[in-house]
Amino acid sequence: MILDGKAVSEKRLELLKEAIGESGLYPRLATVIAGSDPASQMYVRMKHRACERVGIGSVGIEIPGDAPTQKVLETITRLNEDTEINGILVQLPLPRQIDTDKVISSLKIEKDVDGFHPTSLGLLMSGKPRFAPCTPKGIMTLLEEYKIPIAGARAVVVGRSIDVGRPMAALLTNADATATICHSKTRDLPAELKRADILVSAIGKARFITSEMVKPGAVVIDVGINQLNGKLVGDVDFAAVKDIASAITPVPGGVGPMTIATLMENTFAAATRMQ
Repeated sequence: MILDGKAVSEKRLELLKEAIGESGLYPRLATVIAGSDPASQMYVRMKHRACERVGIGSVGIEIPGDAPTQKVLETITRLNEDTEINGILVQLPLPRQIDTDKVISSLKIEKDVDGFHPTSLGLLMSGKPRFAPCTPKGIMTLLEEYKIPIAGARAVVVGRSIDVGRPMAALLTNADATATICHSKTRDLPAELKRADILVSAIGKARFITSEMVKPGAVVIDVGINQLNGKLVGDVDFAAVKDIASAITPVPGGVGPMTIATLMENTFAAATRMQ
C-alpha cells in the first residue's frame, strides 16, 4: 500500500479551509528567513501558498544572510509582541554565524507553530504537547489516516535530530508504540531495523535502507529528501522495499505535503487558543 501524503494533505487542507471559514477567525503566520538558500526559499514559498489556500494570512520577513544573531532576535521580539500574528516560523537552517538555539528559544511558546522551542519539546516528551514539530506530527496523521496500528507496535526511528528523529520517537511512544532511536553509533543497525513493525528513516542518505534491512510486512516511512543522479530520492530504496513492506511512503509525495498541512493546522490551533 502506498501511503499517499499528497492526497491526505489535500483532504486535510480542504477540511481546514472549511474550519477556518466557519470560525470567523483570520489566523496569520509570519515566516522568517535569513539568507538566500534556494531550498529554504522554495520551502517558504510553498508554505505561503498553503496559507493562501486555506485562508491564513502570511507575512514573509527576509533577513540578509550576513546578519548577526541580534538582528534576528529583534525581528522575533517584534513578532512576539504583534497581537495580529498567531504563528512564527523560523526557516532552518540559519546561516552559521546566527545562534539557532538562542533564536528558537526567543520565540513566544504560544506562537511556536514549528514546535522547536525547548518548552514545546519538553511538553511533547511529557506526553502533553502544545505544538509538535510538523514533520513527525504529519507522519502520525498519515498513519492514523490509513489506520496503521501503532499501539503495541515496535517502532524504529533512524536519525536523532531535534526536528524529526527525537520528537518522532516521542510521538510514537505517546501513542503506545515501543520506540527505538537508531543513529550513526548504533551497533548492527540492519538487525535493529529488521525488528521494526514501523520504520521511520530520517538520515538524509540516498537509498541507504535496502530490502535486507526491512522486516516483511513492515510499514516504512521515508522522510529523506536526497538528490541522486539529478533525481529526488528518499533514504529508502523504494523499488526494492515496496514489495516487502505492507505500506510505504513515496518520495516525493509522501511526508513532505503532510509537513506543510500540519503547519497550517498548528497555525489555526494557535489562533484559536489566542482569541
